[in-house]
Amino acid sequence: MPRVKRSVHARKKRRKVLEQARGYFGIKKSSYKYAKEQVDHSLVYAYRDRRNRKRNFRRLWIIRINAAARQEGLSYNQFVAGCKKANIELDRKVLADLAVREPAAFKVIAAQAKAALSS
Repeated sequence: MPRVKRSVHARKKRRKVLEQARGYFGIKKSSYKYAKEQVDHSLVYAYRDRRNRKRNFRRLWIIRINAAARQEGLSYNQFVAGCKKANIELDRKVLADLAVREPAAFKVIAAQAKAALSS
C-alpha cells in the first residue's frame, strides 16, 4: 500500500478549527488541542440553544398574553379557550405583539373571546 502524505490536509483541518476559535479567550484561540475541544463544545451549545430560544420566546409570548388578558378580566387559559370558540386563529407570537404594540386591538379580541366563553 502506498504511503499517504497528510501534510496539506492536516494543516488545512487545523487551520479551519483555529479560524473557528477566533475570539476565544486565552490558549483556546491559539492551541489546536484546546481550540478543537472548545469548538466542539461551542457547536453543541449552539445546536442546543437554537432549540432553547424557541422555548424561551414561547414562554415570553405566553407571559405577555397572560398579562394583557388579565387586564381584560380573563386568565390566559380562559382567553385561549375563548379565542378557539370564537374561531380567532392568531398564534401566540401575533397575540403577544398585539398585546404590547396595539392594546386597543387586543382589547377587541379579548372582548370577542369573553363573549364566546359566555355563550
